[in-house]
Amino acid sequence: MADTILEVRNLKKYFKTARGTLHAVDDVSFTIERGKTLGIVGESGCGKSTTGRAILRLLEPTDGKVFFNGIDITSLSNFKMRQMRREMQIIFQDPFSSLDPRKTVSQTIAEPIIENRLLKDKKAIEARVHELMDTVGLAQRLVNSYPHELDGGRRQRIGIARALAMEPKFIVCDEPVSALDVSIQAQILNLLQELKEKMGLTFIFITHDLSVVNHFADEIAVMYLGQLIEKAPTEELFDHPVHPYTRALLSAIPIPEVGIERPERILLKGEISSPIDPPEECRFAKRCIYTCETCRKSCPKLLEASPGHFVSCHLWKDFM
Repeated sequence: MADTILEVRNLKKYFKTARGTLHAVDDVSFTIERGKTLGIVGESGCGKSTTGRAILRLLEPTDGKVFFNGIDITSLSNFKMRQMRREMQIIFQDPFSSLDPRKTVSQTIAEPIIENRLLKDKKAIEARVHELMDTVGLAQRLVNSYPHELDGGRRQRIGIARALAMEPKFIVCDEPVSALDVSIQAQILNLLQELKEKMGLTFIFITHDLSVVNHFADEIAVMYLGQLIEKAPTEELFDHPVHPYTRALLSAIPIPEVGIERPERILLKGEISSPIDPPEECRFAKRCIYTCETCRKSCPKLLEASPGHFVSCHLWKDFM
């Protein structure tokens, strides 16, 4: 039996606006096995970052349950949730805005250790900071540097070291490489992969770049307008995408090799549906060339099309 570390059941996060209720995350469910990486992909505004924050309760869910190691964390008090966060951490997208510009590298990494009283002796804290800097590849000479003195890659390494300071088991990586140069992206991805293998970490890796998550994730979940529309093992999703939206995303990935036959590009047309008080229809119906009457009358459920491969589409059998 699979060792499940995280189970998300019917997670919802709505926001009240002047125009109505915005369905940022709408009935999302999935599980992650211990030591695995789930990539969550989709266009900007699809709700993937909100999903990650709602799982950690950085945003309070509107409805649904999140179980971490079998514990329903959505029902925990603030005090107990603070203790639980020692095992659940996040790496933010922008390595500059997520760091306090008034704190040095050592002060930033030491802050969670001090706040959670993991160590009390000053020398022990200092030794732990140096150990974490070595772990993420930060030179010791940078210990008293400030964020504005460093490049994006080093800033992100600080963010990773800060997340590791609590010795977590699960980390949400919220587009951790999207603000970095391509060469630096590869370094950070390799670092995260090494940490995963060395420490047995479990990741949710949020990104809009399928070519990045292809080499990092064990499974991929595709989101569209707040809903999970397809989820499968990475190789299966790339080889046999079912949902029309997933197929369009994969067709847009550039192939940087000469002589390789490129798949036909699928161009999406039509208007994107509003996530504010959405009607009871498929969210992708207005942009899908296969839309039928059923698509406009009801929203499809996420069903298992083949072992481990889930899809939310009324016409999924036609695409298998």
